[in-house]
Amino acid sequence: MRDIMGLMKQAQGLQQKMADVQAEFDAIEVEGTSGGGSVKVVATAKGLVKTVTIDPSLLNPDDKEIVEDLVVAALNDARAKGERVVQDRIADLTKGLPIPPGLKLF
Repeated sequence: MRDIMGLMKQAQGLQQKMADVQAEFDAIEVEGTSGGGSVKVVATAKGLVKTVTIDPSLLNPDDKEIVEDLVVAALNDARAKGERVVQDRIADLTKGLPIPPGLKLF
């Protein structure tokens, strides 16, 4: 019975830490790039896009599809970086806890 009580106490502590970390993810920014840095996207670790910067040399109407592809690639790069930040932070937070493999907390 003590094991269950200890586990419940750990779960409550984890719940509060998770709430704190959620707030951190709103403030953590990641940058995704493509086209050798000609397109940059800044987003939060939660995936909210803050800014998109496109090098003026790309703004040729004939290159519309290229620019669109570069924007998508930069967005995906930023999203992947944000997901890595989240996973690393969650792993640090739950280190040492008896959590079953494959259980996703975020």
